Amino acid sequence: MRYVSSVHWRPWLLSCLLMCVVCLSWGYPAQAESFDRQSLRQQSFAGQDLRGNNYTSTDMAEADLSNTDLRGVRLFDTNLTKANLENANMTGATLDGARFIRANLKNAILEGAYAFSTDFRKADIEGADFTDVDLDVKTNDMLCEVATGENPVTGRTTKDTLYCP
Repeated sequence: MRYVSSVHWRPWLLSCLLMCVVCLSWGYPAQAESFDRQSLRQQSFAGQDLRGNNYTSTDMAEADLSNTDLRGVRLFDTNLTKANLENANMTGATLDGARFIRANLKNAILEGAYAFSTDFRKADIEGADFTDVDLDVKTNDMLCEVATGENPVTGRTTKDTLYCP
């Protein structure tokens, strides 16, 4: 008799376990991936969720990263020359040593990013939000010379986020 009653519990238990697995898999971003030292030149990542990925020393020149979620991404020593990062969210990203030469950073959010020794020469920073980004004085002064616009998401002006005079 005991054996018969345990048989009735098996479908219920299996159903509960299945529901737990399904519920736990919803709403979580994909696992972070490492693309360390790879060539991703001219690749399109537009609109993707790339949170937490590692692109250390990766060549991403002319890549399309527009409208991407790059929060917490490692772009340490990454080549982003002429890359399109329009509307990208790089909050808390590691940008140390990255090269954004002639990159499109229009309306990008870089809030709280680490950007020591980052090269922004000739980058389009219209509407970019640099709130709490620690930049060296020379880079900050250079960006202030070309800073314009207001970020449509945060409502902050680029000049204000760079503490331009």
